[in-house]
Amino acid sequence: MKTDWPELNYTALKATLETLHLWTQILGKLKLETQPWINHSWHVTLIVTPTGLTTGDLPDQNQHFQVDLNLVQHQLSIKTSTGQSRNLALGNMSVAEFYKKVMHALADLGIKVEIYKVPCELENPVPFDEDQIHKTYNPEQAAALHKAMLQAQKVMQQFRAEFRGKCSPVHFFWGSFDLAVSRFSGRTAPKHPGGVPGLPDWIAQEAYSHEVSSCGFWPGSEALPEAAFYSYIYPEPEGYRTAKIKPAAAYFHQTLGEFILPYEAVRSAEDPEATLLEFLHSTYEAAASLAKWDKEALEV
Repeated sequence: MKTDWPELNYTALKATLETLHLWTQILGKLKLETQPWINHSWHVTLIVTPTGLTTGDLPDQNQHFQVDLNLVQHQLSIKTSTGQSRNLALGNMSVAEFYKKVMHALADLGIKVEIYKVPCELENPVPFDEDQIHKTYNPEQAAALHKAMLQAQKVMQQFRAEFRGKCSPVHFFWGSFDLAVSRFSGRTAPKHPGGVPGLPDWIAQEAYSHEVSSCGFWPGSEALPEAAFYSYIYPEPEGYRTAKIKPAAAYFHQTLGEFILPYEAVRSAEDPEATLLEFLHSTYEAAASLAKWDKEALEV
C-alpha cells in the first residue's frame, strides 16, 4: 500500500473537519470582499499549497495581504506587502474565538475589511462570532487531510492538462469544502434550479450557466460519511446514471446525483494515481459522449 496517501477516517476526522470548514469560510469571505467577480465564483476559492491553504494575494487600500492556513506547522499567518506579519497558533478554539483573532490581527495590520458573518451552504448556520460549538482542531487529522489534498491535487492537475477547452484551475471551494476541477463544453446550459442551502439562487445559476463536467475530492460529510472522489455533469444527459465506468469500486450515488469513488479504494490500490485517473477519465468520457460534446475540439 502506498504510504504517501494517508488514512482518512471520517469518524475520527469529523470534529476537526467541521471546525476547519468554518475557519476556511472566514478566509474565503475575505476573498469575496476584496476580489472582483470571476465567472463561476472562481475568485473566492482557496488554493492548496505545500503547507496548507492560502487566499493568495488580496488588495487593501494601500497594501496587499495574504492569509495562509498552515496545516503542517499549525498556524494561521497574515503577511503584507509592507513587510508586516501576524501569526496565530492553531489549536482547540471555537469558531467565534478564531474569527475574533483573525479580524483583530487584520485590523492591527491596518487592513479594513468586513465580512458577512453567516456561513454559506450549511443548514441552520450559526454566525461566526457566535459559534462556540465547533472548536476541535486535531493536528494529526488536519495534517492527514492536507496530505490527501496534495495527492489529489497532483492527479487532478494532470487530468486538467489533458483538456484544451475552458477549464477551471484545481481549487478549493470553502462553501462545499471540496477540491474541484471543472471542464466546460462551451455551450450554454438550462437555468439551474438553485436551492442550495445558504446560497442565493443567482450564484448557483451563474456557476452552472454553461455545460460542465466537474470532478473533485471531498473529505466526507453527513450525506456521504467517508472521504471520496466525485464526478458529475450538468445538465445530466439521458443514460448517464447507468453508464459503465471504472474502476470497479466506483458507483453512482442516487441521492447526490454523482459518481463516487471511495478515497480508501484509491489509497489501498496498487497504483493510487492510476486508479484515480481511471475514474476521472471514465466518468468524463461517459459524460462528454452522452452529452455529445465536441471532444475533438476540446481534448488535447
